[in-house]
Amino acid sequence: MSDKPLIESIDTNQEHHERSIGSLRGEVWLTVQSYQAQSLVHGRRSGDGKPAIIGLVGFADRLKTLWQAARQNDPYADWWLIKTEESIAACREQLNHLFEQFNQLLKSHYNFEVAIAESSKPQRIALQFANPYAFRAAQMLAEFDRLICTVMTVRHLGVATPPTLDEKFEASGRWLRRVFALPQGYYFCDIDRNAVKQGTQRARNACDRMGEVPDDIMRGRRMPSLRPTPFRDPLTSLPSTGVSDVPVDNGDSLNESNADNERRD
Repeated sequence: MSDKPLIESIDTNQEHHERSIGSLRGEVWLTVQSYQAQSLVHGRRSGDGKPAIIGLVGFADRLKTLWQAARQNDPYADWWLIKTEESIAACREQLNHLFEQFNQLLKSHYNFEVAIAESSKPQRIALQFANPYAFRAAQMLAEFDRLICTVMTVRHLGVATPPTLDEKFEASGRWLRRVFALPQGYYFCDIDRNAVKQGTQRARNACDRMGEVPDDIMRGRRMPSLRPTPFRDPLTSLPSTGVSDVPVDNGDSLNESNADNERRD
């Protein structure tokens, strides 16, 4: 028997496996040391006269709706993603600045070798999010957790802290809660930019609920730094963006110029 058919069979099988390779997967874990940070992972249900608190998990779940709406070219979704991005960045900046201030107090005790307090039983949480802003929020929560541990260490050592610094620390949890609650202000209305331009009933309902989209976002001149790839129009094979006011060089101007030159010749 010849070896040639066997070799061809092996090559065909190899080609099949290369075509059917699975999607890439990975694991991300967040380790939380403090009770305050742990309580903001899942938040709190309303009850006993207390309002609900949106945690990281609820925030990430709500972001899935925003992410898919942005994929469908909903300008309101882009607007809310920008708000989310800016709010996370501002909160992280505040947390890191506050951490540096408390950490500097520890460094002033140069006779001590200080290890930041850690939990004897930290909570390890698997992060299974569908968009990058949820991971940014998880990093924000980790920085809040680091701040909590640092402040607890400072207080354990009896280090005197300015009242204004303590007030900022007491307010830091609210900074995160405001970020986590932000996507709650978005309402999915199943619209895109064309619907807003045409003033459809759904677009008017969106405007009544969420206000008028800023012009630079509507035109696509200001967009989230992280945004899903838009769905493609099956009739044109081009992304269905509806952002017609953004200059796009599709070669038509060059073709028109060449045609003018040919007519002159």
